[in-house]
Amino acid sequence: MSRMGRARVRMPAAARRGEIIEIRAQVEHPNDSGLRADHMGVTIPRHIVTRFRCVFEGELVFEATLRPAVSTNPLLQFPFRAERSGEFEFEWIDDQGGQALVRQRLEVAATPAAPPG
Repeated sequence: MSRMGRARVRMPAAARRGEIIEIRAQVEHPNDSGLRADHMGVTIPRHIVTRFRCVFEGELVFEATLRPAVSTNPLLQFPFRAERSGEFEFEWIDDQGGQALVRQRLEVAATPAAPPG
């Protein structure tokens, strides 16, 4: 049975058109590799998050395949260029059928971001 916990996303609620924002997505999950033993010496079965996807308005913007070496409560961080307002959908899937889903909206102002420099 999956022990997929609470998922959360940190990102700004608003941005200017063209601005690059940082998105941080994390899920509470044991991510047991199947290589460790408990205090009684019994091997803890493998139970890991295997896939993460971020979709913006139906378009895939970030995807990751995760392996057993990823830590407990995996945290993923990636940039996104804000061009229009819309809804993100963040999905985590584990190897026991567990799933976590978060939806979050981004509002983009028509005023373009100032060029870096």
